Parts: sequence; C-alpha cells; structure tokens
Amino acid sequence: MDPLPPNHHGDNNAKFGGLTGYIAALTMVLGRRSDGELVARLANVSAADRVLDIGCGPGTAARIAARTGAAVTGVDPAKPMLDLGRLINRIRPPATPIEWVEAGCEDIPVADDSYSVCWSLASVHHWPNLEAGLIEVQRVLRPGGQFLALEKQSPPDADGLASHGWTADQAQGFAEMLPSYGFEAIEVENHQHGRRKVVTVRALAR
Repeated sequence: MDPLPPNHHGDNNAKFGGLTGYIAALTMVLGRRSDGELVARLANVSAADRVLDIGCGPGTAARIAARTGAAVTGVDPAKPMLDLGRLINRIRPPATPIEWVEAGCEDIPVADDSYSVCWSLASVHHWPNLEAGLIEVQRVLRPGGQFLALEKQSPPDADGLASHGWTADQAQGFAEMLPSYGFEAIEVENHQHGRRKVVTVRALAR
C-alpha cells in the first residue's frame, strides 16, 4: 500500500470551527509550547526577523517568536483560533505586536519576499492543497529565508488522534517535494522533548 500523502488530514478542517474550535484552541495554548520553542531555536529567531506562522492556532509559537522582538504574523483559517490568540495577547501583550490573518495556506494575503522565517507546526497534515501551500511559502519568503515544518511522529499503523502527524515515510516524502517548489538545503530531523516525539523538515528558499 502506498503511504498516505503528507496532508492526509486535509479534508477535516471543519472540525476547528464553532465551539469545537474554541475547545481545540484551548488545548493548544500550553500543548504547543515545546514545539514553538524548538522551531524558534532551530531558526535562531531574533529581532531582525519577520516570522510567518501558518496554521498558528491560538498563537503559542507566534508569541515565542514575538518575545525575541521579531515581527510576527499568525495565519489560520479558523476564527476560534485567532479569537483566542487575540484574547491572550490582550491579557499578556507580547514584546512586539502580532498581526493576525484569517486565511488558509493556499492563499495568504501578504506581500512577496516579505518574511525571513516561515513555519507550520502540526499543521501541514491539515493543508487542503499541499502544492498551493508550498507555492505560497516560497512566494512569501525572501531568498535564503527559512521554512520549517514540524509534525508529531506517528507510527505507520496509527489511526484516530495518533495519526495526526507524520510517519517517517510521510516526512521524507514531504522533504522530497521541496526542491520542485524552489527550496534547497533540506534537512529532516527527529526530536524528543519529554514523551513527545516530533519530526522537522527544514529548507531554505532559493
């Protein structure tokens, strides 16, 4: 059997709307902190950067980037995620303001070549259109800009919530797509923080 594509849950984003979406957003406030810290460290984010967080959820990783003084834009198609992100920022304002944009990965309303870092945490497996998303990432990144995708490591036979991530084959398949969309210097790495095992795919925009 052929492995599932990297966006194998791209058809169930409706679950992030309404009350269910607010509940899901709450679980991500603390649950994604270690992932956000990891990608910020891998990208070496600083005040000199402009960071785009695709599938930002309630903005956990976006706020970590903002603490460095970087200019940050959080993009998510689910209004409940952005509502909670804005609320948290009103209660505890980050070092720099975060711009919130309601949009999907395939049509991001920002200028070409405008970001030095773009990441997507536990989100690519939900992208409805993987090709359109990669075209957009390459478009918005400056030449030499960093792209990082992070997903939970999933076993090949996983189902239900356990399947919301990438198997080793899916991570490798995603990495092998990237040169065709204008990326180079591609690296696939496995990481573990506590009991959580994740995989990152990193690349530079040409």
